[in-house]
Amino acid sequence: MIRIGPAGGFKPNTLDSVKSLNSIGLNAMEVEFVYGVNMKNDLAKKIGEEARKEKIELSVHAPYYINLSSLKKENITKSKGWILDSCERAYYMNAKHVVFHPGFYHERKKEEVFEIILNNILDIKEILRKRKIDVELSPETTGKHSAFGDLDEVIELAKKAKISLCVDFAHLYARNNGKINYEDIFDKLKVLDLKHLHCHFSSINFNSKGERNHLNISSEKPNFRDLAKIMKHKKMDITIICESPRQYLDAIDMVKIINSV
Repeated sequence: MIRIGPAGGFKPNTLDSVKSLNSIGLNAMEVEFVYGVNMKNDLAKKIGEEARKEKIELSVHAPYYINLSSLKKENITKSKGWILDSCERAYYMNAKHVVFHPGFYHERKKEEVFEIILNNILDIKEILRKRKIDVELSPETTGKHSAFGDLDEVIELAKKAKISLCVDFAHLYARNNGKINYEDIFDKLKVLDLKHLHCHFSSINFNSKGERNHLNISSEKPNFRDLAKIMKHKKMDITIICESPRQYLDAIDMVKIINSV
């Protein structure tokens, strides 16, 4: 099954957005905590109840400030806290995936940064286990060359930490200077034996340093129809979150494209 929805709500609040998704033909949504986790658990529970009622698949995007490879110990501690807070709200919302940007290289060797991020994620996993919070940690492929998170790194991180991941196709397109091979991406993902793929899509503007800003899917950078054709033939469940500037409108167009190929 392919589920499609927007990154963030399109009504005055998250609860009303969840209530209205089915009416516009969408069945997923990513709750955005990108500027901080300000939602209370009571509201998260109400949103989760509504999502179950409406059969909406929810996910969560943790704050942008996260950097599990920071040169400052206090920033790593804060980053862990933001991820844990996001996971707690996700648990009460019955959201499956908690997406986050793992960190930055800070001019260090990639192998060193990988080990730092891996160990910090294992610490988070252990805390979640003790708190009995059952969600999928999903580090995201990133679009800046200075950021940890090319496809190989995130796959290896998911494999070693025994967690999930989030494939952002626009970020990979920007990271690879405007080139993308969807078949190669899915071939690489086979090593994880995923039953469900959580991913992001939009078009994107980029320069020599990587991503600059997201664009509407009509820009076709990259092309969604090409991805839709491949996804229709995959046996795994797939959730696609639209991160374009017109999130829910482009998500509706994505549904139309999926149905037409």
